[in-house]
Amino acid sequence: MNAQSLLHDDKPRAETLKARYARVRDDTLFLCATLAPEDTVAQSMPDASPAKWHLAHTTWFFEKFVLGRDPDRTALHPEWHYLFNSYYQSAGPMHARPQRGLITRPTLEQIIDYRHQVDERVLAMLEHGVDDELTSVVILGLHHEQQHQELLLTDIKHLFSCNPLEPVYMELARASGARAQPLRFLDRPSGVVRTGHEGDGFAYDNECPRHDELLHPHRIAHRPVNNAEFIAFIRDGGYSTPTLWMSEGWQVVQDEGWQHPLYWSGDLASEFTLSGRREIDPYAPVSHVSFFEADAYARWAGARLPTEAEWETLAREQPVQGNLRGRGLLHPAPAPDDDGFGPVQLYGDVWEWTSSPYVNYPGFRPLAGALGEYNGKFMCGQWVLRGGSCVTPDDHIRASYRNFFYPASRWQFTGIRLGRDA
Repeated sequence: MNAQSLLHDDKPRAETLKARYARVRDDTLFLCATLAPEDTVAQSMPDASPAKWHLAHTTWFFEKFVLGRDPDRTALHPEWHYLFNSYYQSAGPMHARPQRGLITRPTLEQIIDYRHQVDERVLAMLEHGVDDELTSVVILGLHHEQQHQELLLTDIKHLFSCNPLEPVYMELARASGARAQPLRFLDRPSGVVRTGHEGDGFAYDNECPRHDELLHPHRIAHRPVNNAEFIAFIRDGGYSTPTLWMSEGWQVVQDEGWQHPLYWSGDLASEFTLSGRREIDPYAPVSHVSFFEADAYARWAGARLPTEAEWETLAREQPVQGNLRGRGLLHPAPAPDDDGFGPVQLYGDVWEWTSSPYVNYPGFRPLAGALGEYNGKFMCGQWVLRGGSCVTPDDHIRASYRNFFYPASRWQFTGIRLGRDA
């Protein structure tokens, strides 16, 4: 199977834990199949990581937390634990994140061999039976790897965009033409609702516990904001009107010289994609905007961003399907024709900023030990996004999934869905 065919082969399926482990681990290698060794080493900014580091870190996770359950096991490369730990302080010290691009050794070949050795040992462990605790850690590790698959693609996109040659990661199909859909707002119920993970299937600890939220009368847009609508904001002086912006956001706009979304050309005609530079599709969801830009646009449009409880309550009524990685576009697509009643594009295309800060749910308890550092300790100064993107694995997303980034971040496929008070 080549990398292109993989993109169309990432559908949820019934499979053993061993088979799922092999599939997810292979997926990561397939996503790197079009990269040259030189592509895997470079780091374009502190928030991004080299592809080689993603390959090694996800392997370190399984060696540390799965194979490490055996107290008599000998580490394959003890000195690598420092290089490929990310932020698990209780697991030991780690190399500085902004300097991951300086790790030219071990080589890519050595990292691939490391993956194969760890996979061989993990699969042998799974072959001999697993208990509930081991199963939970392996499944967590697989979802962790899928997060890094998404990061790998967005980090490569940012890296390639910094190259004056604007190299192509992969030749990809474009979404077929679609008609413009006037934006509609859906009336939504108010009152006390239950949100959070329901207990069926996997969820991260930050999705729990299930709890009550009070929804005030509100409305939510049936689709995300598209490029044409965002261009209207730009041409109306959106980036030069300080009253539209949060104070911190306005300072970022001034300091960074933002005048349009990341990857757009100055004439608002083209954008850089994983398939190289393309003409901007006016009807595709606007992408690669920060929370500050999303909030400013909403204020300009006479609206606001929905809360995460409002978003989740709507999303629970919809099937988990859309322009996710399995569709193979790796780019946001125009809204599909709809029946004129319900929402579209809640899943896939772009992660949608909400107005909710990333904080704990009432009664939240992190996992015990080092794995408890996975989500809880980041509940400070970040904002929640929902719904997945065009590079999110199909079997990785759900209504209760809480992504989170700092408000100035925009190298991910992040976009806007509007809300309003009713």
